[in-house]
Amino acid sequence: MAERKRLTHVDAKGAARMVDVGAKAVTERRAVARGLLRVSPETMALVRDGGTPKGDVLAAARLAGIMAAKKTSELIPLTHPLPITHATVELTLEREGIAIEATVATAAQTGVEMEALTAVSIAGLTLYDMLKSVERGAQLTDVRLIEKTGGKSGTFRAK
Repeated sequence: MAERKRLTHVDAKGAARMVDVGAKAVTERRAVARGLLRVSPETMALVRDGGTPKGDVLAAARLAGIMAAKKTSELIPLTHPLPITHATVELTLEREGIAIEATVATAAQTGVEMEALTAVSIAGLTLYDMLKSVERGAQLTDVRLIEKTGGKSGTFRAK
């Protein structure tokens, strides 16, 4: 019979706790996350042509995503503060909207999945904030982990 998985952030009494990673080895870890801000073709044209009321929305979102990756432990309870060694946020104009991809790396005792997901989320929310004056119906969707490497559990790639 397969071993039953247990929640690592819950103690024997059911109380939330931060996982003790002190005995874990420091290894190179990397995570990639993606999301999409769905907007209309008209809004895409404004972004592409630099005609949005708030200026370069892509540059602002890129910076916001990187800053968010660095602040994840202040935003998500029970995550560890990590020495981020690399963080990028790439924004691509696609037919459905603005694709967001974040890559985060560290050499630490725990992974950077939450940092990559936070970077995508905050970059998307920044885009929404900067574009809401032209399109309130924009939708941040499909935020997900694409890949993670390093650590005891090894490599994960989304199907």
